[in-house]
Amino acid sequence: MFGRIHALVIKEFITILRDTKTRIVLISPPIIQLFIFAFAATLDVENVTIGVYNQDYGQQSSELIKRFEGSKTFSKVKFFNSYQQIQENIDNQKVIMVIHIDDTFSKNLLSHKKAKVQFILDGRKSNSAQIVLGYANKIIEQYNNYLSKELRFSPVNTVVVPRNWFNPNLIYKWFTVPGLVAILTLVITVVITSLSIARERELGTFEQLLVAPIRPVEILIGKTIPAIVLGMFEGTLILCAAIFIFKVPFTGSLLALYFSMFLFVLSIVGIGLFLSAICKTQQQALLSVFVFMSPAVIMSGFATPIENMPYIFQIATIINPLRFFIVIVRGIFLKNLPIIEILKNTYPIALIAAFNLISATWFFRKRIE
Repeated sequence: MFGRIHALVIKEFITILRDTKTRIVLISPPIIQLFIFAFAATLDVENVTIGVYNQDYGQQSSELIKRFEGSKTFSKVKFFNSYQQIQENIDNQKVIMVIHIDDTFSKNLLSHKKAKVQFILDGRKSNSAQIVLGYANKIIEQYNNYLSKELRFSPVNTVVVPRNWFNPNLIYKWFTVPGLVAILTLVITVVITSLSIARERELGTFEQLLVAPIRPVEILIGKTIPAIVLGMFEGTLILCAAIFIFKVPFTGSLLALYFSMFLFVLSIVGIGLFLSAICKTQQQALLSVFVFMSPAVIMSGFATPIENMPYIFQIATIINPLRFFIVIVRGIFLKNLPIIEILKNTYPIALIAAFNLISATWFFRKRIE
């Protein structure tokens, strides 16, 4: 039995790795997708162009403007001389925010009076505008603290100091990239597995396997092992990119991560085998993968919290292994997630993996009978 499975595994590796297109699919798309998601799919607002309408020209207003010019968030600052220029630039989306400083700003500060700064934002970009406003408020707050010491303002009685756990600088890549370790591992594993049997059918070699002295369960094992190895390899590749290229801190247990990744890959292999068994061509298999991928990613908690979904969809996410593995990966990366918490999210993956593999085996045997 083991000799037959070993021969089938070697044959599967040779079939996969001998094909140039397949080798490219194994390496290039995950790396490209990693960089696209990490840099393009981000809520960080950078390289923003803002405008300034300064009617004061005093030392205090000039210093405040320099603080905005020196910020990494605002790549370009445009200066306006009238309200009409403000309206034109906002309407044409040339700036997302305009800072208006009236002619009494410096005078009021030197007289220890309240000085006002107006922010005019483009409401069509609601999320970006709110984030930019947060950055602007931070600069104003820092400048206000500086003036309190420089001009000897009366001290503020209450100060709220926000503190962000696990990601103190709110770097969005730290949130995104660990989730991509899970998602891209899923993509490659389910693609490789779903194409395995469909490829045999399309090339006409599946019948040869059926008449060979090998049982259906041995065929499935022979198809499963290469998919597991390649899935773990892809996961390792993306994990290394997250740590060494994107510099995401890794604070937890590497052994626990690989154990949960192995169970996760097993659960995805079961899905891939099921899709491969019901498809007659590789094109059908790829279409089936996309049908599976969209709801799996959307309902995984990668981009939006599961708690915000309708209750019926929250229940539906329980059968999605990606939901649990994303929690594990992010927790191990950023939180040094305790072993007990890892196990709480690992055992559902193990149950899903067992169900998927058993169901795929039963369905495959029924299809060839």
